[in-house]
Amino acid sequence: MSDFFNGAALASISEHLLPGLWAFGVALLVCVAAVPLAVWLSRRFHVVAQPGGRHAHQSPTPMLGGLAMWVGFAVATLVFVPLDLQTTGILVVSGLAMAVLIVDDRRGMHPWAKLAVQVGLAILAVIAFGIQIAFFSLPGGHIVQLGLLVAPVSVFWLTGMQNTVNFLDGADGLAAGVVAIVALILMLAAGQLEQLEVVKLSGALAGCCAGFLFFNFPPARIFMGDSGAHFLGIALGMISIVGIAKVAVAFALAAPVLALALPIADTGWAILRRRRQGTSVASPDRLHLHHRLQSFGLDARQTCFVFYAASALLGGLGLTLFGHGRILAVVLIAAAIITSTVVADVLQHGGWRIPAPWLRRLLGEPSSR
Repeated sequence: MSDFFNGAALASISEHLLPGLWAFGVALLVCVAAVPLAVWLSRRFHVVAQPGGRHAHQSPTPMLGGLAMWVGFAVATLVFVPLDLQTTGILVVSGLAMAVLIVDDRRGMHPWAKLAVQVGLAILAVIAFGIQIAFFSLPGGHIVQLGLLVAPVSVFWLTGMQNTVNFLDGADGLAAGVVAIVALILMLAAGQLEQLEVVKLSGALAGCCAGFLFFNFPPARIFMGDSGAHFLGIALGMISIVGIAKVAVAFALAAPVLALALPIADTGWAILRRRRQGTSVASPDRLHLHHRLQSFGLDARQTCFVFYAASALLGGLGLTLFGHGRILAVVLIAAAIITSTVVADVLQHGGWRIPAPWLRRLLGEPSSR
């Protein structure tokens, strides 16, 4: 495969990636327009997160951000993506995830009931709409058919993606930003494979996340809630399956899996930790990686930057498997800039004294806020 930044690839970028960018823009604008309605509905039907307990915010905050994101995603999908069984399934199942989990945001669901909903949604996608991981390929063109394991593996993947994004949604702007990055990584991988349907779906998912970040980046004015986290998780899982279902390419899931490596590892460790403690794997706690980073001294914005940089860096590494070799260098530079920004911010707001006067001048005086 050719490098993403060589002349041939750049010449065909409008054909392979521009459709995804159009979907991105429409989803972003529709989501931004839908957020005020979601805020009004949240207050009208009392779907509001109150301060205290596990919530670090200081005032009641609307929780129907997932509705605004799904509306942006659905409109962009309907405008740009031809409807077939799988595209319909992505819209229907992700919409059901958003709608059903509003119950959890409104009054709370028992952990086992929530797990049953997650599995039920995954089964619906796999059985009713044929969104399945039927095979995986190995280097050298070897194809391994999953046979009787198709349904269990597909359901496990979709259930795991819902939990991964749900566990990630523990700081303002974190889940939406990371999913936006992963969706863009998936869009680039699909563009290399000339999968225009997946390019558009990924662009729409990234766009609704980007639009939501205008209101959710710290300090958040609206939360996505469990309804939004489950919508993002299962939508991302289904889009990645649709991408690999149409090509026999080695490491087809490598890019999204690597981009999500940090939250996936955190989710796995959370499950092991809770089992060792004898508590339910669905029981909430404040021991996730983003909570530990905040306990270490990072604020919500800095925590987001750490996760954004890690997701982009690992996703860029995954893209090298699709021939995007030089994009890793771009991501490395961006990650270095984000990391230096976080370090400077920590030093500045922490009031640390640095022996070099010229370096102190670069960082500026500590904020008085």
